[in-house]
Amino acid sequence: MVKIEIYTNPLCGYCHAAKQLLNSKGLEYSEYDVMFDPDRKAEMLERSNGRWTVPQIFIDSVGIGGFDDLYDLQSKNKLDELLDLGV
Repeated sequence: MVKIEIYTNPLCGYCHAAKQLLNSKGLEYSEYDVMFDPDRKAEMLERSNGRWTVPQIFIDSVGIGGFDDLYDLQSKNKLDELLDLGV
């Protein structure tokens, strides 16, 4: 099973949309709130090569970007393939 990690901010609409998309597929993920945890914000910046916007989404430690990138993968039917869901 793949490991999904998402760095979020509770005030971010795109973060909620990304989580909703993941939830709609029945996927489990680890969520890190960068608003209240500055260490997580620094970790996100390092892992994402300086990308500071949220969400930042990682699948098996590979940064795929934010919600737009996640949605693009979904709309091109590539997300399931990346997640190895066999759909």
